[in-house]
Amino acid sequence: MDVLNLIGRSTELFVPDISKYEAELRSKVSASKFLVIGGAGSIGQAVTKEIFKRDPKKLHVVDISENNMVELVRDIRSSLGYIDGDFQTFALDIGSVEYDAFIKADGEYDYVLNLSALKHVRSEKDPFTLMRMIDVNIFNTEKTIKQSSDNGIKKYFCVSTDKAANPVNMMGASKRIMEMFLMRQSKNIPISTARFANVAFSDGSLLHGFNQRIQKKQPIVAPSDVKRYFVTPQESGELCLMSCIFGENRDIFFPKLSESLHLISFADIAVKYLEQLGYEPYLCKTEDEARELVKTIPQEKKWPCFFTESDTTGEKGFEEFFTEEETLDLEKFQNLGIIKNDLNIEEEKLNLFEQQISQMRDRGVWSKNEIVELFHKMIPDFGHKETGKYLDAKM
Repeated sequence: MDVLNLIGRSTELFVPDISKYEAELRSKVSASKFLVIGGAGSIGQAVTKEIFKRDPKKLHVVDISENNMVELVRDIRSSLGYIDGDFQTFALDIGSVEYDAFIKADGEYDYVLNLSALKHVRSEKDPFTLMRMIDVNIFNTEKTIKQSSDNGIKKYFCVSTDKAANPVNMMGASKRIMEMFLMRQSKNIPISTARFANVAFSDGSLLHGFNQRIQKKQPIVAPSDVKRYFVTPQESGELCLMSCIFGENRDIFFPKLSESLHLISFADIAVKYLEQLGYEPYLCKTEDEARELVKTIPQEKKWPCFFTESDTTGEKGFEEFFTEEETLDLEKFQNLGIIKNDLNIEEEKLNLFEQQISQMRDRGVWSKNEIVELFHKMIPDFGHKETGKYLDAKM
């Protein structure tokens, strides 16, 4: 499948920057030891492969998903082969005592890259998954930074999201709060991060869902009014590695907007996707019609599609990588921008957040409204809108 064509591009974004810095990248990677946390997700696998192909001295990968880790190893062995360095994978939950024991047993790394995250907007629909999102996106990040600092790690990288810029959903806001916690830890260890667009066909994404729908002979469903920027999985790995290796303390890397990187709707991608597979999209008026027609019209090389306007909680009408208040460096790289941050620790807010979340956990019961209210205290201009509708209630 031609992913670049599907997202409306003919060239890869970061080729000029990777080519220019390849010798330095390879030199630093080959002399270093890496720990990749959340390395079996789509972005984590991409980062792991970018490191692996530059022959690191040590590359350890941790992820909670045993199955995805197996696929990562099979993928690497089948495409890149082997390295002289120490390459191992560990199926561990980074919030667990087993992970803490693993770090105590072997914490010798130069770089730690954290790609673990709850990334779905739909994860805010209930207070229980929402609390896990806070734990994974904020407190596990805080914990692994402290462990890295205690072990004398040279650099810590973790991934943020474009949805952290002027957030309108709890996922984006959790990453914005994570960035606030990073600021406090940046006194103890150099930290850089990255905000970037949707990763095309990443696990669990709508585009990945297109593949699943075709395999299962089900209709293609997409919002007609939601437009997003897309990068390929390899580009996501390149962006993270560039930020990790070249980012200065508190830098946030992002892809520069250009003619190559432009907004495209999910419905437009769905149409291109079906055409690449040799099907003519057939627009349906209801879910029932789409479910019924998928039984017959694929034989005529047509595929039922149901495109609707978005009305679910947490959807942002547009994407942005930075806010007007942030200072940018657009000169260092051709297609990578950098948000430059001075040290600015909001200690009272961080203490309040830790205290109130701890109280909720100790009570053993909490509501979504409580958490939303706390997020508003952390981010006064948080533009959260509750519509009462969630993606789990749609096809």
